[in-house]
Amino acid sequence: MKKINSLILFSGGLDSILAVKILQNQGIKTTGITFKSYFFNAEQAKKSAKNLGIKSKIIDISKEHLKIIKSPKYGYGKTMNPCIDCRILMLKKAKKMMKKQNFDFVATGEVLGERPMTQNKKALDLVEKKSCLTNYLLRPLSAKLLKPTIPEKKGLINRKGLLDISGRSRKKQIALAKKWKIKDYPTPAGGCILTDPEFSKRLKKLLEIFPKCNGNDIELLKLGRHFWHNKTKIIVGRNDEENKKIKKLAKSRDILIEMKNYPGPLTLIRNYQGVKFKKLSSLNSLKKAKKLTQYYSTKARQKKDIRFKIWLKN
Repeated sequence: MKKINSLILFSGGLDSILAVKILQNQGIKTTGITFKSYFFNAEQAKKSAKNLGIKSKIIDISKEHLKIIKSPKYGYGKTMNPCIDCRILMLKKAKKMMKKQNFDFVATGEVLGERPMTQNKKALDLVEKKSCLTNYLLRPLSAKLLKPTIPEKKGLINRKGLLDISGRSRKKQIALAKKWKIKDYPTPAGGCILTDPEFSKRLKKLLEIFPKCNGNDIELLKLGRHFWHNKTKIIVGRNDEENKKIKKLAKSRDILIEMKNYPGPLTLIRNYQGVKFKKLSSLNSLKKAKKLTQYYSTKARQKKDIRFKIWLKN
């Protein structure tokens, strides 16, 4: 008898872990497909896949994801999260892999009604259609509340072994985790930094001023204290670890500032309007950056004898 093979979108969260277990309980082989971008990583998925004993292919969608964020067809959620567009992108990738490697169907850990933007019935139908997975996209946790897929109709999956979970309560999932002795799983907050209001505020401002931003600009958004002076960004490190990361991310034409005679932050100045260093050095942005560098050093804040090291990244 032919072994049934499924490809599952695998984040490593409880819902995707349970979806894998449901399929494994029916003797179906599961392979994960995990995505990473500038805004989320694959570390939890790696850990959970190892615990479950499944393989998971990791695909970097950073550049495609950033392009979507700049102009999402289906809009944003509460912050800068274009979840529907993101889901379609992931499922399109899964569809290609399914076809290329002869998987029988694609599965996800989605729960009907769990997330208001992406997991209502209309959104679930939309992403299934736009990803070209109509009738081949199984949601094991809510399958009994949705129309049967072709694999179910063909008898590849026993529909009786699927579930009818819906809504935002996690009680049923937690009960299943206890029943199946699943102990190591993350909280349901999600690993996508786009749902963080403060980060989204920074990103929105950056896109308004410099819509051509790239991955380096995004990585800097995750670090330090951020200030704008017209179209010039000033980033002040909060600790030694951040100082090192900021220095590593500095690009050609960035200005770096630190104090010579007191411990304190590394500050980066990046202008988004093509102003040359000589001109910038006479502007208020540099003066402001020096003041901020001193202010965020508790030992130097009230001192008058500050000497700065200022250099241009080559």
